Amino acid sequence: MASNIYMAHQRISRLGQRMSSFQLNLNPLKEPLGFIKILEWIASIFAFATCGGFKGKTEILVSCPTLKVPENKTVTATFGYPFRLNKVSFQALPSNVCDIDWKNFVLIGDYSSSAQFYVTFAVFVFLYCIATLLLYVGYTNLYRDNRKLPMADFVVTLVVTFLWLVSTSAWAKALTDIKIATGHSIVQELEPCGAQGVMCYFGSVTSMGSLNVSVIFGFLNMILWGGNAWFVYKETSLHSPSNTSASHTQGGMPPPTGI
Repeated sequence: MASNIYMAHQRISRLGQRMSSFQLNLNPLKEPLGFIKILEWIASIFAFATCGGFKGKTEILVSCPTLKVPENKTVTATFGYPFRLNKVSFQALPSNVCDIDWKNFVLIGDYSSSAQFYVTFAVFVFLYCIATLLLYVGYTNLYRDNRKLPMADFVVTLVVTFLWLVSTSAWAKALTDIKIATGHSIVQELEPCGAQGVMCYFGSVTSMGSLNVSVIFGFLNMILWGGNAWFVYKETSLHSPSNTSASHTQGGMPPPTGI
């Protein structure tokens, strides 16, 4: 029992010494493992920035020619991330157009779950890339000598690849629904537009090009992480277990396979 405690203490001491010996080494960034990690870091920024920073509006032209004083006004609904459209009310100046208070009417749909999942996941990936790059360039020897770190990195890479597929697919479906909910069909969905003497025409909606870009970067991230899984796998003991076992049997350290 005492020997086990002593060995654990020695391992913790050695790990602490390695962690305290930060040595900047940019050579791993020249390898595919480190270079692709930089691309993943940049792509994650574009993913959450293009989605989380979106602001747009949809406009409807309202006309009521049957009134004593005919009105022709524009009614606007401003929406954005996290796309809780059912909480976005219409605005007009004045607020009453054609004797209708447009503040009481909202857009249809709540797509916040898909949008927030996508953006939150992209932010976590961004932070993980920073931590991993710090490990690659600052603690290269620790990453080489410790068999558990490459294995953990490999498992995380596989999980992140799968989650990029799930989150991007969900967000792409939500984006399609958002375009429908804020497009031409909005005229048929609004109750005031079916009232007698009220005529509604779809005006315009903000271009959602940046949101399309966010979906593209989501699938690009999935491809990057999926491709990088091979290079992370080469760092693990699974790639060459015989050589790793032999080196440990002889009392040596496992040779680096990639970084």
